[in-house]
Amino acid sequence: MNVGSPAALEVDRVTLELGERAILDGASFAVGQEEFIGVLGPNGAGKTTLMRALLGLVPVASGSIRVNGAAVMRGNPSIGYMPQIRSSLANRRVLGRDFVAMAADGHRWGLPLRNARVVADVERVLALVGGEQLAARLLSELSGGERQRLLLAQCLLGDPRLLLLDEPLISLDPRHQTGVVELVRRVQRELNITVLFSAHELNPLLNSLDRVLYLGNGRAALGTVDEVISKPVLSKLYGSPIDVMRVNGRIFVMSVDIEIDKLDHAHEGDEHAHEHDHGHRHGHGHHHHHAK
Repeated sequence: MNVGSPAALEVDRVTLELGERAILDGASFAVGQEEFIGVLGPNGAGKTTLMRALLGLVPVASGSIRVNGAAVMRGNPSIGYMPQIRSSLANRRVLGRDFVAMAADGHRWGLPLRNARVVADVERVLALVGGEQLAARLLSELSGGERQRLLLAQCLLGDPRLLLLDEPLISLDPRHQTGVVELVRRVQRELNITVLFSAHELNPLLNSLDRVLYLGNGRAALGTVDEVISKPVLSKLYGSPIDVMRVNGRIFVMSVDIEIDKLDHAHEGDEHAHEHDHGHRHGHGHHHHHAK
């Protein structure tokens, strides 16, 4: 970590509201430069809302947020963002290189202007993610994991210092999930940047993350896996008894007061999921790896 430089992210007594509900309620935490942070928490806990607040897209109700020592601003060039909504990409008949270039300054829609600076930056980010072979292929012909590579390349345009990746593993099979996590970790270390990587499930991130940011019940807990993924901390964040089991190097988070059949019918919710869900279905257990 760079000593003497400002924290990558400082959240100071922040309250964030969505509709009538406080998603975060007076939460404070600080992320150091060059940390890889896994962002976890039940459905509706505010993972997406927090990222949108860092981007200046959701106003804070109270408190303050600083990114790399500066106040939040819209269009902050020091942040790269991968939003969660990506389902429409599968049928795009556009070349990988052009798809990446579409995210370059001001050419988000339609084919980009081919100025030398944009061209050079596109080649740079393609090389960073090992996407040179994908550049000349059509997006519609790529696998989910390959498309994630190009989405990551887009986020890296313009040399951001902080990456916000919102659930990049959704709908990928386990092998591709591992590949995406390892790729992000490699790029993060190569560029010495900070990453907030939100996920539904802790296990794919276990070997890569430095610390965990767990959101729930309006609170935020940031620490090592052992500090945060514990019975007392998670029970507080879920507002109900939670058990943590470690099996064969994997961690399963389970709600004590819930029947297995409910877990079997897990399904992906969104930020507007009811408070009363308590995200039980969100436990990191076998029953919902394929909960779609």
